[in-house]
Amino acid sequence: MGKVLFTHSYFYKFDVKQWNNKQPYPPLGTITAAAYLRENGHEVSLFDTNLADDPGQIQPSIEKHHPDYLIIYDDGFNYLTKMCLTLMREAAFKLIKIGKQNNCTVIVSSSDSTDHYEEYLKKGADYILLGEGEESLNELLGSLDNGNTLTDIVGIVYIKDGKVVNNGRRGVMENIDQLPMAAWDLVKMNDYKSIWMKNHGYFSLNIATTRGCPYSCNWCAKPIFGRKYHARSPQYVVDELAFLMNTFGASYFWICDDIFGLKPGWIQEFRDLVKSRNLKFGYNMQSRVDVMLKDDTIEAMAESGLDIVWVGAESGSQKILDAMEKDVTVEQIYKARKKLKEHGVRVAFFLQFGYLGETMDDINLTEKMLFDLMPDDMGISVSYPLPGTKFYEQVKDDLVQKANWSDSDDLALMFKNTYPPRFYKMLHRYIHKKFRKKQNVQKIKLFLKNPFKNYHGIIRSVVATIYYIPMIVLYKTGMNLSKS
Repeated sequence: MGKVLFTHSYFYKFDVKQWNNKQPYPPLGTITAAAYLRENGHEVSLFDTNLADDPGQIQPSIEKHHPDYLIIYDDGFNYLTKMCLTLMREAAFKLIKIGKQNNCTVIVSSSDSTDHYEEYLKKGADYILLGEGEESLNELLGSLDNGNTLTDIVGIVYIKDGKVVNNGRRGVMENIDQLPMAAWDLVKMNDYKSIWMKNHGYFSLNIATTRGCPYSCNWCAKPIFGRKYHARSPQYVVDELAFLMNTFGASYFWICDDIFGLKPGWIQEFRDLVKSRNLKFGYNMQSRVDVMLKDDTIEAMAESGLDIVWVGAESGSQKILDAMEKDVTVEQIYKARKKLKEHGVRVAFFLQFGYLGETMDDINLTEKMLFDLMPDDMGISVSYPLPGTKFYEQVKDDLVQKANWSDSDDLALMFKNTYPPRFYKMLHRYIHKKFRKKQNVQKIKLFLKNPFKNYHGIIRSVVATIYYIPMIVLYKTGMNLSKS
């Protein structure tokens, strides 16, 4: 069998905001595919671009391993990759060029290459994997190694006789317990651990318990795992958590599912296994407010170690939530926030401004919801058109000058809407500064009630509050001036 070098095209250092956060995670999707190939008899190695400076740094790995195949397999579990698409695409093209210069057969698997496979083929890629790639990749390498025809391999695109051949998409894997544990041994774990320990005092790793999302928010694309939802068994997940804790000293986890804990009874069994094995760790994850409100879901999650949940609140306007086909209510957002707080679970909101038809009244409702509920953290975005979505089809004609963000701090509105792009830039900064000011005011009030207990960081909170006050006025003025 030919030698395989895996890599991917996400560079934390290209995304200044994320690099400054100093919370890097290994490329879980990439090393899962590597583990699957290794289990099927292939010799695999990894060049991890996450902490690298430039695609050219792959050259020593190519010279060391002499791969027959260079596989650019992006991490489909890391939502940040969608927010750095312009630079990622350029990096992928450079990796393709380097691979071809070194006589490698180049295979690409990513959301972007699935959506735009012809662009990647034009840049020199030999094969593109459509959607979930492990099974297609294994069959493809087997055929290439043995000189067999590619006609019957589902899930690949390639060029033959000058024409693009698309063999169609493969159905997603239903029993994901059949996948081996990710090839964590290929990762330079000490590099990640040193960054976490230096900047945060603990080490966090990422893990996935599910694939897919069954909901139909019309702005959310699912090019890899689709709308079907499949979960690993709680036993499998707990075994992997124990391995990561014992082997690498991880004490905190990002469960990077689209939706965690959706399958009935799953989280309760997970909690029981965690408690029976006396595992002590914290974790954060993403979910929906309606899922949180089912039965004893919140209680079970809290008992299993849940520290913070990020929920897609999106908007405080029911009109906008309905337009998004979000299938949740503002009332559920309020109820979930209250219940999570009662169980000691921190809450963070994803908020989205700029959806089609949003007016100042809708924006004000979102602002009211935010400051009524005061989550522990928040992330603000503007509506982002992803190929394959109903929302994209509505605005695609406007995406002429710009269709992707360069990094996660770009946040440019790329289509015509109620207000111009500069308004949403000002809105983002205004809401962010106002939120941080209120957080600091809350800390100051706690200090005044009990100075001996709440003195930590108080000087910083006072200084920050003084700074935020004129900034709020500045950005509010900027919003008003940029409306037309």
